[in-house]
Amino acid sequence: MTSSTGGYDTVVKLPPPRGPLSETVISTLSGDPDGRPIPFTDADPYGEDLTIALHVLYELHYCGFDGVHPAWEWDPQLLALRAQAEIVFLAALRSDVDGGEDLDAELDALLVEHVPGSGVSHHLRDNGTWDEMREYFAHRSVYHHKEADPHAWVIPRLRGRAKAALVAVEFDEFGGGKADRMHSRLYADLLEGAGMSSGYLHYLDDVPAPAIAIVNMMSLFGLHRSLRGALVGHFAAAEITTAPSAQRMAQALDRLGADPRCVEFFTEHIEADAVHEQIMRRDVIGSLLEQEPELKGDVVFGIQATELLEARLADHLLSSWRSGESSLRTRLRWLVSQNG
Repeated sequence: MTSSTGGYDTVVKLPPPRGPLSETVISTLSGDPDGRPIPFTDADPYGEDLTIALHVLYELHYCGFDGVHPAWEWDPQLLALRAQAEIVFLAALRSDVDGGEDLDAELDALLVEHVPGSGVSHHLRDNGTWDEMREYFAHRSVYHHKEADPHAWVIPRLRGRAKAALVAVEFDEFGGGKADRMHSRLYADLLEGAGMSSGYLHYLDDVPAPAIAIVNMMSLFGLHRSLRGALVGHFAAAEITTAPSAQRMAQALDRLGADPRCVEFFTEHIEADAVHEQIMRRDVIGSLLEQEPELKGDVVFGIQATELLEARLADHLLSSWRSGESSLRTRLRWLVSQNG
């Protein structure tokens, strides 16, 4: 399938499988829908197999894949398989967070800057190498190629001020109506400035499960009306934490002498997300809970699930780099991929 994403054309091919479940999904999509049941193979909720299988299934609702019949998007048997994978993933997320309804405490915690910081952006600002920075770019490309798209699913599920405010945030994410200012386009520019491929999902096969799982969570929350509160919680967490992280990333890139296109992506987010933080907290969450107070626990869950998966990614990145290893799936494939 040829598509236009973020202002650039691309052909997206099905990725190689990473286990029996993804093998079933990918081999199924290589044929035509025929109505036959598709067997589900149980898998680790955070493992490579289930994570890439879910990502492939969700991608049918975004750009799709070259040679994959469009009818697969709403094939009942494939949706039944996706539902089983979602049950496993969602159950793990719910069991691995504390839950509760203390929303103010969760939001306030997002604003706390620990000194000294020990996160990925702190490492890249203070000690990160250019190779590590480019690995980080590859991880994040799985989301930033479709930045803000997963959140658009929740728009028809909101009403009144919550809907209008979230659309205002999305309008900024999509460049205020200017294609060359869409954040997905700015990320493509960043990749080109870093000497990397800007092709849509070009690095998907290099990226391990932790970064992909974050994007799967967004799609899961966005595609289910019952999880609209969780999607709002996730979106708020992302907007609140982005500005300080983006500031550190800009400083890291300045230290490394990076191309201005790399820096611009982050400086764009410093100012924009500082404003978005207030809109999300006051106008989106505030209005949503005025209308549907029973969703408070779901908003909390969305925040906690985001923090959980971001922490898993950070642990993977930092432990790899501290061990002197690549954070990507194989160093050889990465060396080929970044020059492809």
